[in-house]
Amino acid sequence: MPMPADLNQYGDVFGGWVMAQVDVAGAIPALRRAQGRVATVSVNCFQFKQPVSVGDVVSFYARIVRVGKTSITVDVEVYAQRNYADPITVRVTQAQLTYVAIDSGGEKRDVPPESA
Repeated sequence: MPMPADLNQYGDVFGGWVMAQVDVAGAIPALRRAQGRVATVSVNCFQFKQPVSVGDVVSFYARIVRVGKTSITVDVEVYAQRNYADPITVRVTQAQLTYVAIDSGGEKRDVPPESA
């Protein structure tokens, strides 16, 4: 849930806050699939559909859409639940990011084969 410090002068959440949370959400399935450390290498697309406001409960849904030799591409959808009296849920952001698997020295490494 965004807090008042995350708001701009109009009462909407800063886009940078949303972007940071999307990066965290996308990294989770990527690091699980890579079985280790990953780094963000590309934000392929990022679309803000509606603002996020203070009091919104924000949910992030991430799914892997492509696995390459060293990279993993993830789609992330962001939804906000608002208006506690009569709750509605709206999609506020969608994005696609690419992560690369890295070793302990920060060098690219191959993504291991998918385990059964």
